[in-house]
Amino acid sequence: MATKTLDQHIEVTPGIVGGKPRIAGHRITVQNIVIWHERIGKSVDEIVSEYDLTLADVYAALAYYYDHRSDIDHDIEESKAFSKALKESIPSKLKQKLYGTED
Repeated sequence: MATKTLDQHIEVTPGIVGGKPRIAGHRITVQNIVIWHERIGKSVDEIVSEYDLTLADVYAALAYYYDHRSDIDHDIEESKAFSKALKESIPSKLKQKLYGTED
């Protein structure tokens, strides 16, 4: 059996998940792994079992993150800002039903 290198665990393909680095053969991005592990606190073993990945896949994603930390942190912040702007621009239907407001 051939040994995989870090390059073989992480792919960047234009047109797939917005060209973001991802686990090879999956649509799971390095950013997803980082958020689950670093921000939500899931263990590597939890990520492996929940998403049918290998330990090497997850550790490769984390290694990639530490090599490209500023770029990926920037992408995470951009995603958060987009989500916040979208949430603010769409009125809450629940709030409208509960309070009869348009906001």
